[in-house]
Amino acid sequence: MLKLKIFIVLSFIILTAVNSNAQSDKRIKFKRGESSATLSGGAPRGETAGYLVGASKNQTMIVSIASVENNAVFQIKDLNTGYFLPGAGEYDDASSWEGTLPSKGDYRIIVGSTRGGTEYTLIVTIH
Repeated sequence: MLKLKIFIVLSFIILTAVNSNAQSDKRIKFKRGESSATLSGGAPRGETAGYLVGASKNQTMIVSIASVENNAVFQIKDLNTGYFLPGAGEYDDASSWEGTLPSKGDYRIIVGSTRGGTEYTLIVTIH
């Protein structure tokens, strides 16, 4: 019985963490007739900012980020597969990426910093 209670509590904690991360992501919406969006934001030291963008399989996506201190980086995760895109993975510290998208659906762009906090400008283009 104790194991069941522990399992229920841990499941609740994990589900709460997953849902809170998903709610904090900002959806990128392109203006009518445009295929690019420019976003500005900040990420405090040790934290990340998340963005969701929808795309079709075989579209080309270009992502770049700039910051005054050159410390802003990102990763891109295909939410259909759960895998990071090559060159924009967990340990790549990408500041620019271009490639053909492997799936139709949402991609999560996770912005962080290589040191300290960062203020950044993120440009996302899909065509």
